[in-house]
Amino acid sequence: MEGRSLSAGPDLSLNAGFSALGADLVVGVPVKERIKVSQNWRLGRCRRIPLLRWKRNLMPWMQLDGDYLYLSQAEDIHLYWLHPKDTNLVWYPQTVFSGHREDVCRFVVDNGHIISGGGDGNIALHKLNGSFSFKILGHQQEVNCVDCQEAIIVSGSRDRTAKVWSLSSGRAGQCLHTIQTEDRVWSIAISPLLSSFVTGTACCGHNSPLRVWDLGSGQLITCLGTDFHRGAGVLDVFYETPSTLLSCGYDTYIRYWDLRTSTKECVKKWEEPHDSALYCIRSNGNHMIASGSSYYGVVRLWDKRQTRCLQSFSLSSPISSPVYCLRFSTTHLYATLASALYVLDFTTS
Repeated sequence: MEGRSLSAGPDLSLNAGFSALGADLVVGVPVKERIKVSQNWRLGRCRRIPLLRWKRNLMPWMQLDGDYLYLSQAEDIHLYWLHPKDTNLVWYPQTVFSGHREDVCRFVVDNGHIISGGGDGNIALHKLNGSFSFKILGHQQEVNCVDCQEAIIVSGSRDRTAKVWSLSSGRAGQCLHTIQTEDRVWSIAISPLLSSFVTGTACCGHNSPLRVWDLGSGQLITCLGTDFHRGAGVLDVFYETPSTLLSCGYDTYIRYWDLRTSTKECVKKWEEPHDSALYCIRSNGNHMIASGSSYYGVVRLWDKRQTRCLQSFSLSSPISSPVYCLRFSTTHLYATLASALYVLDFTTS
């Protein structure tokens, strides 16, 4: 399958496995092979493969960890092994992690643990080797988002609060801070420096949907942006570095923020060309951004050096579904829709 090219771009590598500073992120793969695959990303040359289908309409979340893919299915999280020679999954999950009475909203995999937030208001923690698990009654309503780094969890909820939790020995499950956000929290992310975290809210009860909080004190550090309209909720946030992050949501824009230059204005922004809300976003930390739209399973690839969308792939036409989550490696992009998991394989000749 070839994507639809919306703008011609420079013949430069897009996703070749090098960081913005030139570090090699996939040691052992010949550079010539990576450049060929990078060209496939830029030109939209790939195979579109449905890996899994299910009968119920869900809002699945996903994480990649090397050769393993974690996928939420209603109230459980399934662990699948990705075959190293092709794009097939072992069709039955190797492990199922259970702990919620209602659907898992979001989860993260960090330091040998899975931390998930559910519609039951609970935060569940599982150790990947299965040696222990426990639950925290975290919020009064569903936990829409979680993040975890080191021994700290942050969570955001429909109950208009964000909370900071300890995982350190002797204090596991203790709430360190409760922050009144005045709005439903849709997205949350901890800074790589572990000094602060950002919340993305619904922009209904408070006119600043993007706010940065001190992780140690729970105090507000700054608000990002000044031109958000009511209802311009932020559905996903992603830190590239301690000072740069991406956001997207209901107002159809991807925004790129650099906290070193300005908190009032984003450095760059890109508009979804069909005026669709953007449910999810990811970056390779260099030139490439991938986004998932709210209609027809549309995945878009963006080059930060250009103003328009580089490639577009529709995964659920003629039936419409949002792309609830996407993740990618140097060679593959995975996307979850309401009733299917797709992979785009860019290793094609």
